[in-house]
Formats: sequence, C-alpha cells, structure tokens
Amino acid sequence: MFAAYAAHTDFAHPLDGLELGERPAPAPRPGWTTVTVKAASLNHHDLWSLRGVGLSQDKLPMILGCDAAGVDEDGNEVVVHSVIGGGDHGTEPRSILTEHHQGTFAERVTVPASNVLPKPAELSFEEAACLPTAWLTAYRMLFTNAGVRPGDSVLVQGAGGGVATAAIALGSAAGLRVYATSRDAGKRARAVELGAVEAYEPGARLPHRVDAVIETVGAATWSHSVKCLRRGGTLVISGATSGDRPDHAELTRIFFLELRVVGSTMGSRAELEDLLSFCALRGVRPVIDEVLPLDRAREGFEKMAAGGLFGKVVLTV
Repeated sequence: MFAAYAAHTDFAHPLDGLELGERPAPAPRPGWTTVTVKAASLNHHDLWSLRGVGLSQDKLPMILGCDAAGVDEDGNEVVVHSVIGGGDHGTEPRSILTEHHQGTFAERVTVPASNVLPKPAELSFEEAACLPTAWLTAYRMLFTNAGVRPGDSVLVQGAGGGVATAAIALGSAAGLRVYATSRDAGKRARAVELGAVEAYEPGARLPHRVDAVIETVGAATWSHSVKCLRRGGTLVISGATSGDRPDHAELTRIFFLELRVVGSTMGSRAELEDLLSFCALRGVRPVIDEVLPLDRAREGFEKMAAGGLFGKVVLTV
C-alpha cells in the first residue's frame, strides 16, 4: 500500500528522512481492527518523529501520521483515537501512533478496536481527521486541565498553530473571552475572525489578567504567559516549539500569586467522543489550511516546517 514514512531520522534536517512509496499492508491482529483511511492530518509530532524524538531507530521504517478518519471493516465511517495503551488496553505502555505502531499516512491503518469512534455525519472526513491530536489536545487543555467555564477569560499564545487555532475556536464556541497573540498581523486578524475578542503582538499588555493561558510556544512566551494570569489562575502547557528553557521562569510570581502550572498531553477516548459531539452540535469546524493528496505529502511537511500554516494540512487517500 502507498504510504508516507520515516525511512531514517535526522534532527537537523528532518525532511531528508521522509519517503513516499509502498509499504506492507497491516496484518490482522487479535483485538485490533483495520481502517481504510480517507483523510489524515499533519501534526508537529510528525516532524519531531522525523527528527528522531520519540521514534527509535529499531522502529524504522515507520509510517507517519497520528490522525485519521475513514471506514472500518464493517463499512462504518469512523475516527481514530491515536493514543494506544495505558489504562484502556491492558498492560501495553501508553504511546501515540508512530512511536511503536505504524501510523495513518497510508491507505490503511490497524488500531485497537476500542480506538475507533463513530464519525458524526455532520463532519466531513477531512474535518474529522483534524480532531484526534491538535483539537483533542486543545479540548483537554481548556475544559479538563484549565477548568474554564463560560464567561471566563483565556489567553492563547501563538495563533496559527494547530492547537492554538483549535483553542481559539473551541473557547469562543464555549462562551469564553479569548485573547490571542501572534507575530504575524494576518494570523492575528484570522484569530479574531475565529472568535478571539482581540489578538495582540507577543508580549503585549492585555486589557485585564486572564483566568487561564493556553501555552504551546514555550520559552519565547513563557514570561508573558505567567504575567498575564490573575491570582490563582492556571497556565496549561502542551508544547514548547520555541524551546523549553525560558530566560525568566517567573517562579516568585508563580508561588506568590498561587498560580497553577499544568502539563497536558493529548486526551482520552471519552474526551475525543465529547469533542466530536461538541463540534457536530455547535457547528464548530476545524480550520483547514490546505488539502493535499497523500502523494504530495512532502509539500505539506515543508509548509508546516516553514511555519506558514494557519490551521491544519490534511492528506486525502
């Protein structure tokens, strides 16, 4: 079957290891099911895999891709939850597709049967394929780990990225007052179109301190994120695209104002089910930057690596 896969890894030049070509079709496995992929979306996790982060040499070649929507063995339209193992699948260690198991950038993917959820009819395959990683991460950050409620205020750092875009759209739809930042004026305008009350340049002073901050940028925005929180507020972090060593950790402010710092990774099957229902019922749709056929996957990777995206790149099979 045709697939996009990591043939080797290179931290400095990750795209050098990306190959497009034939790979073995997944073999049947007890308790697992095979999904015929209709659409899959790119995540920064795929670039990190090509760098060798979370992907060991003994697992190569590895088909990339965490997210997918398609058709199961019984002809049902489904969405794949990409977190494998942990509490839901016995003793197998918790991982994400492409770390230990072949991913979704292929004609077919095999996952535990419990990792397949019904796709709402209201969502297209392309839209549904955007949800299981970036959008699920944003959903968990907002509603599980930040614990915000309608009327609360949230700052989303780095508008344009997949998680940040999702957080703006989901937060706005849930009745939050969302503020956003971006270095790019066009992305700031798009953030407001998505529902942000206002979008600012990084480091700008907000009209008031917020209840929560959604942080995926890391070192470059960390100090600003901490300073924007009200007393007792919550900073939720799920990534550090600018590095994980900020110049100013703001430890005094964190303990003096009794701030909460919460790490967040992906989300549970139940949270993905809730997210799918929320999007279907509230009319929320993922922001898609571009849809490409799988054989043009390299173009999508190059665009993501260059940082020119607003929303998701989706690959169709």
